[in-house]
Amino acid sequence: MDSISTAPAILQPLLDMLRLPLEEIKIEKVVDLVSYDGAIAAQCLRLANSPLYGRREIETVRSAVMVLGLDRVRTLLLGLCMNRVIPADKWVIEPNAFWRHSLGCALVTQRMARKIEYHEPEKAYLAGLLHDIGLLVNSVLYTEGFRECLRIAAEQQAPLHVIEEQVLGFTHCDSGRMLAEHWRLSKELVDVTYCHYDLSLLAAPGPLACLVHLSDLLCRARYLGYGYDEIMSVDLGGDAAWQILVASYPALGNMDLVRFTLDIDGAMDQIVATVDSVFGSKNVAVSAAT
Repeated sequence: MDSISTAPAILQPLLDMLRLPLEEIKIEKVVDLVSYDGAIAAQCLRLANSPLYGRREIETVRSAVMVLGLDRVRTLLLGLCMNRVIPADKWVIEPNAFWRHSLGCALVTQRMARKIEYHEPEKAYLAGLLHDIGLLVNSVLYTEGFRECLRIAAEQQAPLHVIEEQVLGFTHCDSGRMLAEHWRLSKELVDVTYCHYDLSLLAAPGPLACLVHLSDLLCRARYLGYGYDEIMSVDLGGDAAWQILVASYPALGNMDLVRFTLDIDGAMDQIVATVDSVFGSKNVAVSAAT
């Protein structure tokens, strides 16, 4: 685990910043984090000067942060930090597919959290963004075995964690929990990495784990998965996570689920555009099959 925990020094301050509501984040703190690393500063400047932002002549980190906005900058920072955790030759899932799913899940989780008036939507965003960090562990430490898992999953259009259990004897949920504990993330985030597929692994799953579970399902069902088509269906009303949320947020019992899912669907284009602008255009090639 130590071999993959040597992330850039700004990772922990960034994680701390991500836990804050946007209105509490200070611009100068963000500028300091970006400026700390030359490669990250260059990437922010490149994105700020891209056609997406009107081809401005942005020459300072502070100007780039102002143009990009805090949401985009912190996502970019976390993505660049996490990318350095994995050597280029160790990626099994195509990196853009990984980030499309992770950021997609973050944005959907945050959107759902606001819908149900969950008290910490920024924490919901962070939980969605980090829920699959176990994939990083499996890519680095079990590269060939994990590559075989992805190949079989893509061939069978099966859930990746099911094939991991069959081939490796454990899943990225297990390894994700270990990394989350190693990085000293909060217990809630550790629980999310561990049970986002199977809530029964916890005696009493909390709202955050339930939100990420549902968001993960919605993203995978709407082609924001791991770079391959997965045969699956989503029944929000019948899912255990939804029932747990209804117990904590009774107003959900009267929610129109069709309208709710249509609202999420309507946000998918925006989510995909956000991912593409930060991490590059869509590339769904499965590296395990090449």
